[in-house]
Amino acid sequence: MSAVFDVLSWVLLLAGSFFVFTGAVGLLRLPEFFTRIHSAGVTDTLGAGLMLAGMLLQAGSWTVAAKLILIFLFMMITGPTSTHALAKAALHGKLTPTTAGKEGVKS
Repeated sequence: MSAVFDVLSWVLLLAGSFFVFTGAVGLLRLPEFFTRIHSAGVTDTLGAGLMLAGMLLQAGSWTVAAKLILIFLFMMITGPTSTHALAKAALHGKLTPTTAGKEGVKS
């Protein structure tokens, strides 16, 4: 049974690493601010969640598992909240989302 948990843990850790890496590439390659924060916010939240789930399967004690669950809950609250705050601040600063493939400009 332990071997099944080890394999599942590695699958979750690798999947989470893939999503975090994809988010980093999206942060560098996407054309404008709003698509960049969307890429970073969504993939980092999902990637971190999968990685924490993989670590949870390897947790040796209940205290470690409880701490990992608390970290997961904290990340599920703060990740989307910070992404939303960044988008609202950009809109408040008059940065407009693009629709025609050009960078948003201040009015």
